[in-house]
Amino acid sequence: MSIAPPSSEYITRTVKIALEEDVGTGDLTAQLIPADRVSKATVITREDATLCGRAWFDEVFRQIDPKVQVTWKAADGDRVRANQLLCELSGPSRSLLTGERTALNFLQCLSAVATETSRYVETLNGTQCRVLDTRKTIPGLRLAQKYAVRCAGGTNHRIGLFDAILVKENHIAAAGSIAAAVTEARKVNSKVMVEVEVENLDELRQALAAKVDRILIDNFSNEDMKTAVRITRSHENKGIELEASGNMSLETLRSVAETGVDYISVGGLTKHVRAVDLSMRFA
Repeated sequence: MSIAPPSSEYITRTVKIALEEDVGTGDLTAQLIPADRVSKATVITREDATLCGRAWFDEVFRQIDPKVQVTWKAADGDRVRANQLLCELSGPSRSLLTGERTALNFLQCLSAVATETSRYVETLNGTQCRVLDTRKTIPGLRLAQKYAVRCAGGTNHRIGLFDAILVKENHIAAAGSIAAAVTEARKVNSKVMVEVEVENLDELRQALAAKVDRILIDNFSNEDMKTAVRITRSHENKGIELEASGNMSLETLRSVAETGVDYISVGGLTKHVRAVDLSMRFA
């Protein structure tokens, strides 16, 4: 699998900010080590995971000291097992120590997103439904987290407020109706996806009549979702997609997918991040 990460400019910028936070004016503790000392190190995972974040890990050491060499034994998107070797490093000891925490922070965080996404994707195996991420991301790391979702087989929803239109309850109230909101949305940008969030079957029918691209059915019961699917599939405006959301979990995911919806959006993929346990040790 080969999935392109965000641009090198984005990766450079996010790493620069992270290093400014951690290193600041210099690593005082690393100065305990002689400047000319060279070391080797390894990174392993202490638990099963889906790896993600190599480009950020590499960029940390590139910015600190280009003399550090990193040799990877696994790729982004690979399933790795507890105690598996992920990479080997060599270079100035001070540089390895200075970059250790920041590099691992990126790798742990993005691998966590990929690992959680993998669980959701596996749960949907055999269905036509796909898992979507949301905008509930760590500020400043949205593109990184959405890349991690893709590495694990998940699907990105809109990146931000600029590349799709999602009409929610307050937009509808301000515009006056679903039809009015969608009409204005098409005027704003006729080239992007227009999606409307609905809370009941009557609003679903209004959204179908408005010829939206996708309908977000929020907090529907499974029975109401089945009804929504039946109504949508038989409607004269063909091809409108259905996305389910609202307190989705691994335990409920499969039954929701089996109602026939096209997508299930899960904020927890990027919001409820528990870092993968990684360890860097000097040889």
